[in-house]
Amino acid sequence: MGFHLPLIFALLSLAAVALANHAAQPAPQLYWNSVLPNTQMPRAISELLHPDSTNEEKSTNVMNAVGNGKPIDHKGKPEIYDHPTDNQLHYKNEAIYFLEKDMRPGTTMNFQFRRNSNTATFLPRESAQSIPFSSNKLPEIFNHFSVKPTSVEAKTIKQTIEVCEAPGIKGEEIYCATSLESMVDFSTSKLRTRNVQAISTEVLEKGATMSLHKYTTMPGLKKLAGDKVVACHKQNYPYAVFYCHAMKPTAAYVLSLKGDDGVKVKAVAICHLDTSEWNPKHLAFQILKVKPGTIPICHFLPTDHIVWVPNHKSA
Repeated sequence: MGFHLPLIFALLSLAAVALANHAAQPAPQLYWNSVLPNTQMPRAISELLHPDSTNEEKSTNVMNAVGNGKPIDHKGKPEIYDHPTDNQLHYKNEAIYFLEKDMRPGTTMNFQFRRNSNTATFLPRESAQSIPFSSNKLPEIFNHFSVKPTSVEAKTIKQTIEVCEAPGIKGEEIYCATSLESMVDFSTSKLRTRNVQAISTEVLEKGATMSLHKYTTMPGLKKLAGDKVVACHKQNYPYAVFYCHAMKPTAAYVLSLKGDDGVKVKAVAICHLDTSEWNPKHLAFQILKVKPGTIPICHFLPTDHIVWVPNHKSA
């Protein structure tokens, strides 16, 4: 037996390292690895998985968590909108809409890939479920996060919950995910497969500026599989909450952009193939000079939003 002891010790050492690495991963990441072992985690999610931030008691800086108090439209999307609202008319510099033909190589457009000032990270599902998330529980929520009911933070929390409780438009299935685990469950259930891709827009250069730039579409446009996608938009809240909605018929694309400052962006674009239910006053119709239901309308996703689509093998 003595001859085999070094080999046994080596195997035990490797096993200990594997267990240590497993234990060091936060619960949401462990769930992702178990349910989606073949799906790469997008940056918009991995950046929210800090082990030392997964305890809700550490979300003490609520102002940083809920953002800078910037006004939110009634669907809760201060930058990019999937829904027609009159309030969007106040955000003409905040969104850009385009047609599918505008994604051809060599096309240029102005855009600003902002980052949400919301720094909130994911809680494990059990922790998130232990905290009320309902408009009729607002006093308890404010008390949990030590927020004054008349503060800006309280107003933002209230708005986010109202967004999550509002009905979607016709043909849309909505859900506010208060944990990564619940986002995974909702997205895979609506796509009816665990063989999925989860993709976010990424500015590829570290330290790149987020100001307005002219971007040129590069070769390599890729249409993602399926005509139904799930888009999840990060909301302003003390911990990570995503407004998710399953939309059909919808097309999703990944394209490469190069800014006039040399910065490269891997951009995710969503194209709504049926806009007949949209408000005729929607900003997109004014920008593109088209009417509802006549032509697909596209927009980019900000860097902290995620699109879920079936993988090619399951399409």
